[in-house]
Amino acid sequence: MNSIKWLFLQTQIITNWRRLVSKCLLLLVCLFFISMQPAFAGIKDDRYDGNIFVIYAGNGSLVPSKETLAQNLAQHKPAIVTFYVDDSRDCKQYAPVVSEVQAFYGRAAEVIPIGVDTILADKTYQPTEPGYYYSGSVPQVVVFDQSGKVVLNEKGQVPFEKIDDKLREVFDLLPRTESVELKRRSPKQFSSQLEDQ
Repeated sequence: MNSIKWLFLQTQIITNWRRLVSKCLLLLVCLFFISMQPAFAGIKDDRYDGNIFVIYAGNGSLVPSKETLAQNLAQHKPAIVTFYVDDSRDCKQYAPVVSEVQAFYGRAAEVIPIGVDTILADKTYQPTEPGYYYSGSVPQVVVFDQSGKVVLNEKGQVPFEKIDDKLREVFDLLPRTESVELKRRSPKQFSSQLEDQ
């Protein structure tokens, strides 16, 4: 009889021990989730919360860039170089403009965003290196024509229109005041034209 009582008592101890361990684990998991701090970064502060082009411009195709500045200059293709830092309020607010430039000129010119943290410190730089053009503040935009000549080098939040004007000169396009504004057709208009044929 004693062995049956002992077996019963041992089973109860094991069962109670498992309950205690599972409750402790549940308590630890709850404490872990309660103690987690939310990300307090936003577009109006200088806190890091990820790549600015992905988060604030909705454009993950900008980073990493397809080509380096040296490769692009060797191909004699126009380039738009943007110097930025992921934890800068001004760069976060400027990211949508860079994305808009890529939307209009991304096929004809290379958009090359360069995080200034990736520029290696050196006493002298070659004209094919980004450090040669970096002036020490962000955001900064440098526009190159086909021959590799700098046609725009501005610090701060340069408006899209100013970049557009320089690129229109590079590509020999009509000024914005003389060109017709292009509008995207709705899918309804496109499908109705197909039905007429």
